Amino acid sequence: MRLSDDKISHISHVVLKGLLDKEAIIALTEEGGIRREIKRVIVRGLKIAGDIDESVTKKLRSYSKKIYEGSPEWDVLYQKFFEEESAKKGRV
Repeated sequence: MRLSDDKISHISHVVLKGLLDKEAIIALTEEGGIRREIKRVIVRGLKIAGDIDESVTKKLRSYSKKIYEGSPEWDVLYQKFFEEESAKKGRV
């Protein structure tokens, strides 16, 4: 998934505000640093998800039996393989 830097910044602001409002965290450092860390985690997660997507798509396209993207069969296999690859990379 591709998100612009502005969208990621917005998400980091929303996440931090939600955490502070619910008193889920106590900011012991300046909020800008916390937002940067949230952004870093989001970007890293999106990169990993993109890599997994690329790997799964390549795997499905390599099948000798043609599986059409968007078909129910594609969707089921994509989900299965995505979950397997995510587990390999330590993602839940």
